[in-house]
Amino acid sequence: MRFTKMQGAGNDFVLIEAGNSPADWSKLAMAICDRHYGVGADGLLVLLPSKKADFRMRIFNADGSEANACGNGLRCMVKHYIDGMPDGARLDNITVETQAGIRHARIHHTNGKVAQIQTGMGQPGIGLDNIQVDPENRAGATVDITSVMRYPINVAGTSLELYLVSMGNPHAVCFLDEPVAGFALSNIGPLVDRHEAFPEGINVEIVNLKTRDLVEARVWEHGVGETLACGSGACAISVAAKLLGYVGSQVDVRLPGGTLNVEWNSTGEVFLSGPAETVFTGDWA
Repeated sequence: MRFTKMQGAGNDFVLIEAGNSPADWSKLAMAICDRHYGVGADGLLVLLPSKKADFRMRIFNADGSEANACGNGLRCMVKHYIDGMPDGARLDNITVETQAGIRHARIHHTNGKVAQIQTGMGQPGIGLDNIQVDPENRAGATVDITSVMRYPINVAGTSLELYLVSMGNPHAVCFLDEPVAGFALSNIGPLVDRHEAFPEGINVEIVNLKTRDLVEARVWEHGVGETLACGSGACAISVAAKLLGYVGSQVDVRLPGGTLNVEWNSTGEVFLSGPAETVFTGDWA
């Protein structure tokens, strides 16, 4: 089985073009993502045919669980698709079918080469019920979206003020006054992820505000553990920070593996930009 190893800001994946052949992708993900006995990756990306879009993407975490959304994985798969086009072919827009719906990618070129890939990540949902962001309800009354988003929690004697945002997958964003490097994410992350309030698990982001244009963050990903970057997590951070008035419509999210850029104007779709690179190709025996 031919595979391609890719990464976006250090968030790494094994990508396989599957065709229509059935397979136990969860079992393969656990084996191929193992960093000692496999290729090593945060997740497995499976490229499939689609009747609704240019192609279909499925994402499996390193523990075998399937994720609905993955921003860095989406960008990597779009780059892989573009790289596979005939020489001279130029694509400006690509559609991708995902578990969370159809996603659109904009391809920006410089001197005939791909300079940047910006992916639409869908419209965010807020709170436990994933309420769509809308400043007014049908009756015209103002909705206190901050109170809907806020979810205080206590784990291992630590009180956290979480802000819940869904980007097709759930995120709990926590803003800190101190640098994120010193936070015990490896201890606190899994406790929040497995908390009874989140029966299907949740991704956890800790964030320190630097300026209105820059935040610093670390991410505990459900089904993976702490990762160097998380695209949907960066989007969730930006949505929460924007609704709280901490940042503007465009913000850089600096993660251990690199920086991702997020654009969101408080309504509609969130857009994500960042690196996507091929590392190597090989054969899985």
